[in-house]
Amino acid sequence: MRFDLTDLKLFLQVIETGSITHGAANANMALPSASARLRGMEELIGYPLLERGRRGVQPTPAGDTLAHHARLVLRQIEMMHGELGEYGSGQRGSIRLMTNTAAMTEFLPIRLASWLAAHPNIDIDLKERLSTDIVKAVAGGFADLGVVNAAADPGTLQHRPFGTDRFVLAVPADHPFAKLRKVAFADAAKQNFIGLSAGSPQQELIEGIARQVGLNLSFRIRLRTFDAICRMVEGGVGIAVLSEAAARKARKSMKLSTVALTDPWAVRHLSLCSRNFDALPYHARDLANHLAGNAA
Repeated sequence: MRFDLTDLKLFLQVIETGSITHGAANANMALPSASARLRGMEELIGYPLLERGRRGVQPTPAGDTLAHHARLVLRQIEMMHGELGEYGSGQRGSIRLMTNTAAMTEFLPIRLASWLAAHPNIDIDLKERLSTDIVKAVAGGFADLGVVNAAADPGTLQHRPFGTDRFVLAVPADHPFAKLRKVAFADAAKQNFIGLSAGSPQQELIEGIARQVGLNLSFRIRLRTFDAICRMVEGGVGIAVLSEAAARKARKSMKLSTVALTDPWAVRHLSLCSRNFDALPYHARDLANHLAGNAA
């Protein structure tokens, strides 16, 4: 029984996306070619690897077994490339990093810039996800490292301190809340809100918290960037829940105020997580040490 590395990478991409079409695209492969490879793999072992349904595909028990060993094989190859990369130049490597919105926008741009500049042959595949989804992805071998809310259940993952993020209310400078030092989220819930576009992990988090405590938020408009949200707040359109760092940055050029939230969830401690830091490929291990070493 022989599968080549292309087969293994394709199969993992299909499982991660839940779609043969998207998996083929991520593997840079034409759909007919990808489908033929998957059929060939199933014929080779004589058992289905994927359950095909209207909503996509899922691995069968045999598929789960193959995925487990495929991750081990590919991880070992990455480790080999990383170790050999110390002896020569020109080899390119890639590190899969998943992060929540806070780390993506406020922490990682600065921390990653210096590391990437010092490692010109290493690329980072960076994706933004909810903390709960990141934990599952890292545990399942779909990411090497993850930055998550420390309150998320890490399961069997190892974790290291990464930083602290705080949510605040951004309000117009003449808003009644602007005179307050702090306010409870429930007391602000009846205001008009400005939010991030649907699908944003941070937006999903805030709306999920509101639902948990029985609050129904009213959004006048949703925008893609923090800067655009703050422009709307400055114009008196509504208020917004933002990270303290993003709001502080906006205050330098806009007329708006920030108010601390008293809710416990408003202070988030971030963690860097991995299945096993010591077993990471060389460059991923070096990046982990760099990110954790700059924890604030």
